[in-house]
Amino acid sequence: MMQKADFFSNIAKDLTDEFFEEILVSKNVTIEKIISKGHTSPKSGWYDQDKNEWVMVLKGEAILSFEDEKQVHLKSGEYIDIPAHKKHKVSWTKPDEETIWLAVFYGG
Repeated sequence: MMQKADFFSNIAKDLTDEFFEEILVSKNVTIEKIISKGHTSPKSGWYDQDKNEWVMVLKGEAILSFEDEKQVHLKSGEYIDIPAHKKHKVSWTKPDEETIWLAVFYGG
């Protein structure tokens, strides 16, 4: 059955912890909403995912760091496609405004 929803609804008022919501999950694809406000990845370790990740910043800004020391600054409307097992982490998000991400995990 088709469902209509508003991606910008259900935004947590308390963002002490980063907010994650799975929007769609299937065998091959997962779509997730992530909301950050000054959140970063843990200092130690990297995301090393089995699936590719296409991620877009819908609102706010963020900096992604990669193990090869490259950094990518994403602003509202910008996106990046991260191959499976490309080690990365979130090194900065705006502390005074929500950063709203759309993440699509696929293949791998």
